[in-house]
Amino acid sequence: MNFEPGSDLYACAQIVERGDPERFAAAMASPVSARAVLFPLYAFNVEVSRAPWVTQEPMIARMRLQWWHDALGEMASGGFVRRHEVVTPLAQALAGVDVVPLQATIDAREADLDRAPFADEAALLDYLDKTSGGIAVAALVALGAPRERADSVLPIARGAALVRYLQAVPELEARGKLPLPDGRPEALARLAQARLTEMPRSLRALRRSFGPAGAALREFALARPLLQVVARDPGAVAEGRLALSEFRRRWALLLG
Repeated sequence: MNFEPGSDLYACAQIVERGDPERFAAAMASPVSARAVLFPLYAFNVEVSRAPWVTQEPMIARMRLQWWHDALGEMASGGFVRRHEVVTPLAQALAGVDVVPLQATIDAREADLDRAPFADEAALLDYLDKTSGGIAVAALVALGAPRERADSVLPIARGAALVRYLQAVPELEARGKLPLPDGRPEALARLAQARLTEMPRSLRALRRSFGPAGAALREFALARPLLQVVARDPGAVAEGRLALSEFRRRWALLLG
């Protein structure tokens, strides 16, 4: 595993550090062997999530998403895989892993091209499941967890994805996107409370139950405390202050 400057893994780590600081911190808290899986996956997520926003032309954005879809198809075929600083280490990390959840992640990003809000709460939750959930399942399986067990983390992945999405609401609105099917404070509080109810209470216990593969769950360390903020103070979403103090953030990451 080569994390030296100039290597593909180093490039992936830089992409994640710039584009997804919380996942970067989670990966850095994991064993080096796990980072070789997590950084390519998280870099893939950054690149795919960025694709709908780097151009005003929907057709070009769809072409970018299709490029990643095709790259995953090459991995699934077991033949030629294009040379790329993210694709190459991602193919190594996902050797023998079903890439269908990641292809569903790409397909779900089509929703970001539509500036209209999600039709309803179910559509929003489906989007969250396919984006964050697909990454989490792939990471667990690539680190050795059985696929049927990996699917059990989807509720906590959904809660973490909701937090990240709500944190992005002010920026999405500034870009002309109507992000929420119902943005009223009482609806947001109810949405957050529902996610808290379905999530396991102890992330640390869940992570330990997965053994070495549990490193993939460190990215969810801030989900519960931030959902609790939304549940009691939903106005924090529209006002762009959905965050923890630096002390609480570090403490949650440590415990996670």
